[in-house]
Amino acid sequence: MSNPGTTDRSDVFVAHRSLLFTVAYEMLGSAADAEDVVQEAWLRWAALGAEAHAEVRDPRAYFVRIVTRQALNRMRTLSRRREEYVGEWLPEPLLTVPDVAEDVELAESVSIAMLTVLESLTPVERAVFVLREVFDAPYDEIAEAVGKSPAAVRQIGSRARSHVAARRPRMQVDRSEQEKVVERFIAAVTTGDVQGLMDVLAPDVVLVADGGGVAQAVRVPVYGAKKVVNLLKSFPQAAINPKIALLWLNGGLGIRIDDEAGGPSLISVVVEDGRIARIFAMRNPDKLGWLEAETQLAR
Repeated sequence: MSNPGTTDRSDVFVAHRSLLFTVAYEMLGSAADAEDVVQEAWLRWAALGAEAHAEVRDPRAYFVRIVTRQALNRMRTLSRRREEYVGEWLPEPLLTVPDVAEDVELAESVSIAMLTVLESLTPVERAVFVLREVFDAPYDEIAEAVGKSPAAVRQIGSRARSHVAARRPRMQVDRSEQEKVVERFIAAVTTGDVQGLMDVLAPDVVLVADGGGVAQAVRVPVYGAKKVVNLLKSFPQAAINPKIALLWLNGGLGIRIDDEAGGPSLISVVVEDGRIARIFAMRNPDKLGWLEAETQLAR
């Protein structure tokens, strides 16, 4: 027979699990590391006695604080690992439920484009930005989580907002418009239609690919429509039996390409003014492990 107290502890944690994973994922950009952080938080919670549990008046704030601290510790380790990474580093993509797209703020916050921008923040700036701007946490709770004073947290938050505002893409939130643009892009790529690609890409489009030194991918960003077209136009000749599917990726419409020559790829795009302004291509197979089942996100 199970211990009722143990069941209660588990139920309280499970009720917040999707939220905690989302917090950790937005701070780390890695689903695998976020899952590890959440598991560490559970172990800490489970190890506490009944009296300690009873003293926790706000489980949500308590769990977010623990996850934030664990994520900050892990971010310092990850920064050293990423310094040695081969080529461009992109966040680990997630297969998400369509409902995530309905929450515009959540969808933008977990998009590959936004997570890439967040990579340019310091660990504490990123934690403060995520907790305040995405999860609307009070400053005093954020201060306790990151080990700073509320006044310092306000300054850090202001600096982080300015930094993100200068770099964040103008996201296309009209789902039908985005779908039309993505379908035009797929049609042009699969047929090698150079003019079609030029028409669907913004003149200053940027393509970033992540192969991790494992899969073939350009190791530096490609700037400008002409250079991106030159890179993509050979796809029909290079691919062998390609299979292309649309899927919900990080709260937005994404593209999965499987071909016998190049292996799997995940494509995320940013649509601005009816054209594709950013292309993020995940080629590293080590980062494609979270695509077999939909991940529940919450805030």
